[in-house]
Amino acid sequence: MEFRILIRLFTLSFLAWNVVSCTKEVQIDIPGYKDQMVIDGSIETGQPAIVFLSKSNNVYSETNFQAYLDGFISGATVIISNGTETDTLSEICSDNLPPGTEEVAAAFFGIPVDQLVNLHLCAYVSFGMLGEVGKTYTLKVIHNGKEYNSTTQIAQATPLDSLYWKPEGSFTDRGFSWAKLSDPLSNNDAYCWQVKYIGMPNFKKTFNPFFNDKFFNGKTFDFAYENPMSFDDPNGDPNYRGYYKAGDTIVVKLSKIGKAEYNFFEKKYNQIYSGGNPFSTPTNVPTNIQGGALGVWVGYSPWFDTLVCQ
Repeated sequence: MEFRILIRLFTLSFLAWNVVSCTKEVQIDIPGYKDQMVIDGSIETGQPAIVFLSKSNNVYSETNFQAYLDGFISGATVIISNGTETDTLSEICSDNLPPGTEEVAAAFFGIPVDQLVNLHLCAYVSFGMLGEVGKTYTLKVIHNGKEYNSTTQIAQATPLDSLYWKPEGSFTDRGFSWAKLSDPLSNNDAYCWQVKYIGMPNFKKTFNPFFNDKFFNGKTFDFAYENPMSFDDPNGDPNYRGYYKAGDTIVVKLSKIGKAEYNFFEKKYNQIYSGGNPFSTPTNVPTNIQGGALGVWVGYSPWFDTLVCQ
């Protein structure tokens, strides 16, 4: 018996010695920060293209409102084409907005109008071309002697079969927005879900607004989405956050997007939701921009419907 115990102790000691002796120090050479252009561009059916240009930030740099303002890029040349027509976008800045657009711009940037008009935040807008279903749009950005290119398409929109509201759980006057969707029998269909109350200037995305048909290609199914506006109300009851209340009237916008564009947003939101969690899987956000820039150029094909929560 004692001999067997000695053998086991020797074996464990030998294994422990091998584990320790086989370890070695691993050094990872982390590349330094490289300044890159960030392109956030979109075009949708019946709407002009809009492109925001900014600079990437060092993860170790100071984060404040002034750094946000300094990140925007002005003075670039931005050109789009649909294969037959070409349009050079106009640079529009918040301190020189066309009359009547102040509220829309303020809602987009999340900055009050009286503050926005005193800042210099710029976007590039197409006034000579609107998005059309079935057309492919190329984007060219030229700045500081460098050129960046991308391509996107506006696909045929997929309508919802129905849109409805119903109370959830023990509530009688609170619930989610529900929809029935028949996904076309084709691979790589992807969507974006947005919503707003009647009278709001801009649509708002939910917490996970992008999804594709990986698990429901060619099928009909029902799904629900929460109310993202309820989280913006500082006086709202926390027990009701995420719900629409009976009597609410909302507009739903379901947009079709491409595969590459979905991959960008899916990875981007995964990175956002990780919240710096050291145990989360590192995520590199892909881009459909060529030339060394980050970001995305995306075509949206929206379908709209109005829902009265009753």
